[in-house]
Amino acid sequence: MRKVDPVKHEQKRGEILQAALSCFVRNGFHGASTTDICAAAKISPGHLYHYFPSKEAMIEALMQRGLSRAASQLEAILASPDVIEALLNEIENTSIHRPEAQVLSTEGLAEACRNPDFARLVHEHARAMRAMLVEFLTRAQRRGDIDPGLDPEATANILLAIVDGARALPIRNPGVDIRQNTAHLKIMLTRFLKPRAAESLPDALASD
Repeated sequence: MRKVDPVKHEQKRGEILQAALSCFVRNGFHGASTTDICAAAKISPGHLYHYFPSKEAMIEALMQRGLSRAASQLEAILASPDVIEALLNEIENTSIHRPEAQVLSTEGLAEACRNPDFARLVHEHARAMRAMLVEFLTRAQRRGDIDPGLDPEATANILLAIVDGARALPIRNPGVDIRQNTAHLKIMLTRFLKPRAAESLPDALASD
């Protein structure tokens, strides 16, 4: 039996995932077929199944890759001198200025509404992302970088909703002034996350 070189195997998996990603952006998760992906990756269907047993496995691998990247970025943000500014820059770079993220985000939510199996993947991904954000926020609060009066779980949910909204903005309004809206988004999130005196908190939070 021929030995598998693990480095080359992972490299090929990465190439296939990039090909799949381009197909998903172009045709959607449902519309992109394994035939399309094989053509983009320049491999045969039989060769594809040495790396991924199904299209769903490729989608799951892309989600896991995204989570790994997010975990690394959150660690890097915590090491930054200004955590809030670093977080806002990350949201800007991964949401507002990435057309592929805009397409995949809206396409993924739409597919989850009609496909229970896909919805399971989306829910698992969101649950993992939410858990990472909760840990990140909790650590940042302990260091005094983020308002300690905010509930980490609720704040994580709000941040995820804002990211989804930021990605949808250029789709809803192709003529939007990205620079102006990004500046306003940063003002809003800075006011939301920045530590402040307890007496300035909204009553609902100050009474907790």
